[in-house]
Amino acid sequence: MNDPTALLAELVRIPSVGGSQGELLIQTRLAALMRSAGLEVDQWPLDLDALTARPDFPGMEAPRSQAWGLVGRLPGSGGGRSLMFNCHVDVVPPGELSAWTDDPFSGKVDGGRLFGRGSCDMKGGLAAAVTAVLSLQDVRPRGDVLIACVVGEEDGGLGTYALLERGWRADACVIPEPTGLAVVPAAAGALTFRLRVPGRAAHAARRGTGVSAVEKFLPVFAALRSLEARRNAAADPIFDRWDLAYPIEVGTVAAGDWASSVPGELIAEGRIGVALDEQPGQARRALEEAVAAACAADPWLAAHPVAVEWWGGQFLPARTGDEAFVKAVIAATGGDAAQWAAPYGSDLRLLTAAGIPTVQYGPGDVDLAHGPDEHVRLSEIHEAARTLVRLAADICG
Repeated sequence: MNDPTALLAELVRIPSVGGSQGELLIQTRLAALMRSAGLEVDQWPLDLDALTARPDFPGMEAPRSQAWGLVGRLPGSGGGRSLMFNCHVDVVPPGELSAWTDDPFSGKVDGGRLFGRGSCDMKGGLAAAVTAVLSLQDVRPRGDVLIACVVGEEDGGLGTYALLERGWRADACVIPEPTGLAVVPAAAGALTFRLRVPGRAAHAARRGTGVSAVEKFLPVFAALRSLEARRNAAADPIFDRWDLAYPIEVGTVAAGDWASSVPGELIAEGRIGVALDEQPGQARRALEEAVAAACAADPWLAAHPVAVEWWGGQFLPARTGDEAFVKAVIAATGGDAAQWAAPYGSDLRLLTAAGIPTVQYGPGDVDLAHGPDEHVRLSEIHEAARTLVRLAADICG
């Protein structure tokens, strides 16, 4: 089997932050690699205007003027089922650079681990999938094996949405997201919200004549924490490994425009987890009602209520109903892989909604994703690649 280490290091060194030029460059590099390896390649520009105008578009947070779809196909010898490996190539920004030990896009190998933004989420899984597909060329399964490289997963699911719109399908799919080599047949959803908290601007020296939007945000934030506790009181047991199955978090807060002024508005953006089998409208109403209750308890907010807006990525919860496929993936791991549900949204919901049995299985610890010194163990990448080869032999024949 080919060594995926050099490939992973090269991919990490391409800073494919969502919406950046790197997101385009990595697709070009992967397309060239697939063509040179003899795969059939479909590479196409996404019609962003048409896709984003569709009523079921899943949302997009990173601004893009262009994006590309990419599928590599290893054609089968005939008569077998098809299997897709769905891999997102986009990564989140590296954040505060001083928090990193090295360049966040170094691809450095140290102690059996490869470091860099995206190494865990999910270029390690991408490298494992590419390695597996190239290894299968010598045995050529009866069914097709596809590797789909998609953009925009981190901010809504643009790439997989476009992939399905183009007509690509398979009889089953593995998303090699970082699961620590566990098998993940279900994922919670996540909805992105924005809160506009009103205040009244004034000179800070006369703050009593104003109303601080920062101060008025505090009871609203407390209400969100209380809502989170209630929504997690009876989570599905498949989430038992997590302290919170359906987290609610405020990720950005901005208020005021001058240090010596009472801030007249605060804007907070965050996400709310959507429970398995919960409709997104139920989650929206729960948050809106919690915010409204906090406003009603405060005289200022009762007269000037917080506005709730829904924007950006809208990830629905999903679970795979095909138990036979789940068991096949577990068997391909050697039969002793753990099984749990993910507390975060993913493209699993788009693929299962299209009728494609899908699980997440891949190298890396999700706790390292999106953080400084992100890394993945090379031994897990090798094991994941071997598992994907065994699975393809089983599913595709």
